[in-house]
Amino acid sequence: MRTELVSEPADPARPNEDFAGVGLPACGQGGSLVVLDGVTPPRGGTGCLHSVHWYTARLGGALTELTVSLPDVPLSDALARAITRTAESHAETCELSHPRTPQATVVLARWSPATVEYLVLADSALLVESPDGTVTPYLDDRLSRLPRASLATDALVDATVRNKEGGFFTAAADPSVAARAVTGVLPRSEVRALAALTDGATRWTEKFREGDWTDLFTFVRKKGAQALIDRVRTLEAADREERTHLGRSKTHDDATAVYAEL
Repeated sequence: MRTELVSEPADPARPNEDFAGVGLPACGQGGSLVVLDGVTPPRGGTGCLHSVHWYTARLGGALTELTVSLPDVPLSDALARAITRTAESHAETCELSHPRTPQATVVLARWSPATVEYLVLADSALLVESPDGTVTPYLDDRLSRLPRASLATDALVDATVRNKEGGFFTAAADPSVAARAVTGVLPRSEVRALAALTDGATRWTEKFREGDWTDLFTFVRKKGAQALIDRVRTLEAADREERTHLGRSKTHDDATAVYAEL
């Protein structure tokens, strides 16, 4: 198999709040990938002494280990265990019930000789290519289905729609959120390759309309993950002042792409 992983911060002077990892067990019979996009909090307190990149590093490290070491545990259970482990590491010092406590979107995939499992929580994306070249996106679209008026301010997002019924869910400190993720299992024979992307990378399709999901996947397969992120950076810079592409609250975003050819 072949894997490629690229992750770049929005600003080289600031920490990258994304996390990406690929786990390959010693037996060589499968593997897993983990992609997290840390949620940058608005100005104000979070109730936590730790940064978002601290949180994504802890959660991502736990997920990379658990998805490999517990191959028979469903991905939703692995996520719940990883959230619990991370919460326990700072529960005594931080107010984990705060709505802005460090949190992240999640994409997980794990493959064995027989199956490919997947999990998606919030607005990162998993693209799956079949042997005939068909590309299927696996998305958690709850955030995109919310009325734009409900997302007018970060305060409203925290108070009314984040980790709430009728809203959308992210991995924070409550392990029960894992049951809200989009999950599934595919026959290994139906999967040729995977691409996991944070929304900083999916801007290529979702904001700049350079092509559809199949076009994005083909771009990564032919030109590489670095070329995808480089192209996004070029498009962001060209649109720096006007921001004519809807939904861009900031010029640049942390961007991560992981490609796995099975």
